[in-house]
Amino acid sequence: MDLVVIGEGGHSKVIRDLISSSSDYKIIAILDDKYEKLTLSNDIYLGPTSSAHLLLNQMNHLKFVIAIGDNMIRKAIVEKLGLSKETYISLIHGTAIISASASIGIGTVIMANTIVSADTVVGDYSIINSGAIVEHDNIIGNYVHIAPKATLTGSVIVKEGTMIGAGATVIPGKNIGEWVVIGAGATVISDIPPNSTAVGTPARILSSRKFA
Repeated sequence: MDLVVIGEGGHSKVIRDLISSSSDYKIIAILDDKYEKLTLSNDIYLGPTSSAHLLLNQMNHLKFVIAIGDNMIRKAIVEKLGLSKETYISLIHGTAIISASASIGIGTVIMANTIVSADTVVGDYSIINSGAIVEHDNIIGNYVHIAPKATLTGSVIVKEGTMIGAGATVIPGKNIGEWVVIGAGATVISDIPPNSTAVGTPARILSSRKFA
């Protein structure tokens, strides 16, 4: 399967490693807005994100993955490009353990050595990063990033756009609102309201944000 990778930063390196670990995939293009125009280099197209439509017109079988760790940027690209959901692919590393009863959304990437347990639902365009544990009956929204080694215990709800920092833990049954940032190593023992940042053990609200 021919893939187009959007983004060429650090997170993209890890996703490209994931892709190269499977003989099922071949990267034919890397798109990033640091490029001004579409060019061919060593059999790989390099160009701005707007080149996505040109490539699809030439090769309508292509699949896309957004290799950008920032949730807001990932959402902005999806909305800007306006591609159909069927254009995007979900990638799951071969070392990940995914329950047969779990559901993984479109455009989501599951990294190495992760666990997604029974009856968990992961939304679209999300990231479950290296070594994260997402236990049973969790509901993970769209554009979420669960950072390396974070642990979500049973029946946790994480809403759209939230970042769960590296090594953070959320105890069972907690509800984390939209566009929240949970700091690295935090322990969440209560619900966290939308648009806020929570840090520490136990996690406390450090700040709140308002979006126009």
